[in-house]
Formats: sequence, C-alpha cells, structure tokens
Amino acid sequence: MRVFVVTALVLCIAGVHAADVGKSQSHWVASWTASVHGPFPVGNPSAQPNLSLAFPSPETGARDQSLRMIVRPDVFGPKARIRLSNALGTAPVIFDGVNIGLQLSGAEIVRGTNRAVTFGGKPAVTIPPGESVWSDAVALPFVKKNSAAALAGRKLAVSFHVAGESGRMTWHAKALQTSYLTAPGAGAQGKVESEAPFKFSTTSWYFLDALDMQMGRDTSAIVAFGDSITDGTASTLNGDDRWPDVLSRRLHATYGERLSIVNAGIGGNQVVGPAEYTPQKPFPGGPAAGQRLERDVLSLSGVSTVIWLEGINDFSKNGNATLEAVQAGMREIVGRIRARIPGVKVIGATVTSAFGSSSAAHGFAEQDEKRKALNEFIRASGLFDGVVDFDRATLDPQTGGMRAEFLPESTTGGAGDKLHPNRLGYAAMGAAIDLGMLAPKRK
Repeated sequence: MRVFVVTALVLCIAGVHAADVGKSQSHWVASWTASVHGPFPVGNPSAQPNLSLAFPSPETGARDQSLRMIVRPDVFGPKARIRLSNALGTAPVIFDGVNIGLQLSGAEIVRGTNRAVTFGGKPAVTIPPGESVWSDAVALPFVKKNSAAALAGRKLAVSFHVAGESGRMTWHAKALQTSYLTAPGAGAQGKVESEAPFKFSTTSWYFLDALDMQMGRDTSAIVAFGDSITDGTASTLNGDDRWPDVLSRRLHATYGERLSIVNAGIGGNQVVGPAEYTPQKPFPGGPAAGQRLERDVLSLSGVSTVIWLEGINDFSKNGNATLEAVQAGMREIVGRIRARIPGVKVIGATVTSAFGSSSAAHGFAEQDEKRKALNEFIRASGLFDGVVDFDRATLDPQTGGMRAEFLPESTTGGAGDKLHPNRLGYAAMGAAIDLGMLAPKRK
C-alpha cells in the first residue's frame, strides 16, 4: 500500500509536512482513525439506515455528491490534516470541495468554523485505486490556548465532494456514529454550513480514514488494534462508549493532552485470515491484521503504544485457524511493529469469552479451549511489554461465558449475542487497564 502526500518536499516516513520541519515544539499526532475495508457494501455495519437512495449501485458508488463525515478527535491542535483513502477502490476517485468544521448538531456546522482543505495547494485531488493521500495542514481557529476542556468530546464535520462516479467505495462499516450524505447529483456542498443539503444519514464512514492534529512534542498516540470488540459492536450508537473511548476519558483525566488514543478495530477481523483479500475478493471482516498493519498502525503519526485485542474470529467456524498459526501471526506482527517504531510499547489484551454465543460461527467448546490457550500465551510468553486482562474483567467463572450484566445489547436492544459486551461491559474493560502501563514518556 502506497501513500501519496501531495505537498512539496515531503518527509513521508516521518509523516511531517515540509512546513513543519524544524519546528521542535510540535509534530503530527493521530487524533482519529477508521480502519478501511470493503469495498462497500462488504462489511459489518450496525444500525445502518437503508442507503438505496443515497447509493443506488455499489458498482457506481457515490455520484456527484457530497459526504459529511462526523468524527470525534481525541485531541485538538491548532492545525489538522486528513487522509482520504481509495485503498479498496477499483477506479480513480476525484475529490474536491473538501472542508472541515466544528459540528454543531446533526449535519449542521458551527457558523464561521468551516475551513477549506487543500492538497498540494490545490482544491482537488485524484486518488488512484489502492492509494491514500494526506491533505495540507489546515488551521483550526477555534482551537486556542487552554481550550482543551471546552473542546473535549466535540466532533468535527469533514465534508467532501465526489466528482463524477467513485466506483466501488472504500469504507469503514461499523462507525457507530451518524454521518450525512447528499443525494446523488447534488454537487459540491462542503462549504454549506447548514444541514439542508445532507438529506440522508449513515452509520458508516467512507473514504476518510485518518485525522492528525499538530500537537506538542510531548504528545503521542496509542493505537487500539483489533476486531469488533475494539470497533464497538453492541455499544451505544453515537454514545462514544467503546472501550477505547472509556480509556480515552481516563487518560485525559490523568495525563491531559499528552496522550491520544485512536481506534483501529474492524468488525470480524482476524489475525491470520483471510489468506487473500482484494477488492475482487473481499471479506466482511476486512484484511487480516498483518495485511492491514502498514495502513492502520505503522503509517499513523506519533505512535508510542499499540494495544492489541484479537483472536476470537480466528477460532470461529469462519476462521478455523490453529492456535499455533495465531501465535506465529502475533509474533510476526509484533516484530514488524517494533522494527518500524523505535521504543514502541506493544500491549497484549486477553480475548474475551464467546462461550454459548447465539452467533452461528461462535460459542462452541473447541473455540473456547483455543481462546483460553491463546490467553495463556498472551499472559506468559513474554512477547508483549504488558498485558491487559479483558478476559478476567468480563468473565463469569460459573458459566465460562460473559457476565450476565454485560449481555443485553446497547445499540438496537435485545438480549445480545454473548459475544459482544454492551455499554456496561465496555466500561468494565476500559476501567480494567492500568494507566501506569500507558504513562507518557518524559521528554
């Protein structure tokens, strides 16, 4: 996967624009991410509205329409940049009319905050299939000194226009965040601060997969890398109560703006499967962890720590991997992370129980035995710099499954599937993490 950065004299490896070179007091830090997969509609969305009017044809994708993606940065800086992705597309996509502003409510933007975004000084960019592009830096005038408390939890509206037809769309299915779309043929509406042109809603993100903030040199990013239990399945729609969200609030209360945490989960993801993943041969759980590692971890800005929770899908009836294959995959991926990010901490998270799940692919005894053995490997192998014991935080030792209070689903209601924790379960997971293990390094 190649990443284009259309600015002059770019230092791609460092992820820093030329204008920022020599500024010893600031650097780019990942503040929000959405691990892309697809192409649309292949994936596992939650609470998705009917999109037949917004996107009549998956092959055509977006057509002369604007998308307003609502995202919650984990930290705010005076400048931002975004990454647009056509990683799983099959045709070039032309983006123009790109803007970023402070969300008021729904698709409405706070008056006076919307700012144009450029790429290499130009208002439009064409992204070839399989590629991604970083924007130029854009000033956020509403971010002022000592404004962290006032902006905590606020969301940005990132708007862009797809000129012509996009073809098959790169997306992140399970946003659990409402975003907004115009009708096909509506043209470039990103400058409009009103919600009026954005007739349709979606609970997925399209094309946008990363947002950086310019932060002080003492700020770094933690990447939560994993599957649906990191992505937040069964948590509250628009509630920001996935376990990384819970951890975020704890981190900021303790360390202020010195740490940012971003979510790199994909519902259904596996450590070692599928063996092949292409736009022509997609899989609902996205590319295997190793195949997406470059895009979703290694290319992100300012990363100091990775927390990795994954493995239950490898042992499902869909994955059916051996314990040895998953252990080998973990060793290989951890080695790649350490080779690319000097001094990085890689924290292993134990896998939560799916025993007795109502999901046809999960819940059987052999899966649970493999899960327990993988957890012992995570705890005792010495591969990781630390361990987060999510299994212990969520397990009912009497049944071998998840604790009863963590089962009723928080997204759309119902009894839950005994695989995904609800809001209460994610809160317990986020509270189980030793913050001292994540303490930022002294500069």
